[in-house]
Order: sequence, then structure tokens, then C-alpha cells
Amino acid sequence: MSRRSERSERRLFLADGPKAVAGALGVPGCVVEVFATPAGASLVPEGVEVTVVDERALASLSDSVSPAGVVALCRFVDRPLAHLLDAGPRLVAICAEVRDPGNAGTVVRTADAAGADAVVLAGSSVDLYNPKTLRAAVGSAFHLPVAVEPDPAAVVRAAQQAGLTVLATAGDGDVSLHDAGDLLAGPTAWLFGNEARGLPDDLAALADHRVRIPIHGRAESLNLATAAALCLYESARAHRRS
Repeated sequence: MSRRSERSERRLFLADGPKAVAGALGVPGCVVEVFATPAGASLVPEGVEVTVVDERALASLSDSVSPAGVVALCRFVDRPLAHLLDAGPRLVAICAEVRDPGNAGTVVRTADAAGADAVVLAGSSVDLYNPKTLRAAVGSAFHLPVAVEPDPAAVVRAAQQAGLTVLATAGDGDVSLHDAGDLLAGPTAWLFGNEARGLPDDLAALADHRVRIPIHGRAESLNLATAAALCLYESARAHRRS
């Protein structure tokens, strides 16, 4: 289950470690089987059936340098985009071509913390079920709805049709994040691009507005996950004021 193609074909993945396993157990029907070493079995919630294996067998299921002693075989948990949009979300994060699993997982975790309703991994973004993505999400991938869609432009159009104002992050944006309160007060979808290249011009052009994050010092730019955190929390604050 270490390759994306194998995970996608079988629609199964491994949740590694007690936090990930606890998160997976919180999703009805997600967990197929839980494996643990004799010591790791104590990390599994009481009442959950566990297959006890030795440390070598468990290590073969984990990509961690120091396995925590418990791994669960799980069914995919991503949701159809239409299902998420039909629920009337007020705050969504769209990641277009985000390749770094740490960044993708952190965006999912941050969106969850900010009270967002969903995250969409679009285009050739990193696999939600990559072990590094799941670790960076720290359980949020199991209780924040996530959609996986192949076409970022189609995601933007669907979000707009659902009544969301799509805001693209751009260094040359026409609106400063500090002045975007009125835009952020309504249902919003933030569009974040690739770590190195940002958003392609044709995709950014589909957004309703391009928003820049002011840089007051000499830094050239912000890390994707940091930029996403600033934007999502500004939206969360605007929603709580409205």
C-alpha cells in the first residue's frame, strides 16, 4: 500500500500511529482491520478488535523510522465534490497542484482548525493518503470533508455555481488581505497554487478576485501553508463578525 497507484486501485490506505488510527475509527466503516504490536495494542481504544503482530511485521506496514506500534487498514474517506458543495459551505480551501505532502496535510489541518467546511485537492496535487500528508494533517483528514478532483478549473466553476466567491492568492493581487473584510464575510473559497509556481494565469483568471498578502519585510514570499493559514483565519474572523 506504499504506492499511490495501488492505493487508488484498491481504494485502501494505511493509517499509521495512534492519532491516525483513532481518527479513522471515528469514521463509520472506514477501518477494515487494526494491527498492533503487543505493546502498541494498549494504544488502541478499548473494545476495538486488534490483530497482534510482531514488530517486524508492523514495521513492514509503516514508513515511519520509529513505528508507533499500531496501524489500521482503511477505506478511502474522500467525498464527491458535489456532495460537499450541496451542503452549502461557507469556507472552502482549494489546493491546485500542491505537490508537497507536508504542505497539503498542513492546509487540511489548518482549514479544520479555522472552522472551514471542506478542502479540495485538485489537479495533480499530492495524494491525500500519502503517509506524510496524513501525518501533517494530524487526524483532520478524518473529520474535515476532503474532495479529490482532477480538474482545478472545473472545481472553481462548481464552487462559483454553488454561491462561493473564489479568491485566488497572488502576489500582485488587486485586493490586500487586510482590506478584504467585505469579500470574506460571505461564502468563500480560497484558491491556493503550487509551492514553486503559484497559480497558472488561466486558472487565476477564473477567480472572482485576486488577493495579495502584504509583505512588510524583505522576504520574497510566504510558504504555501503559512499563506493558507493567514487567509483561512482572516475568513474565519470575518465570518464570526458577520
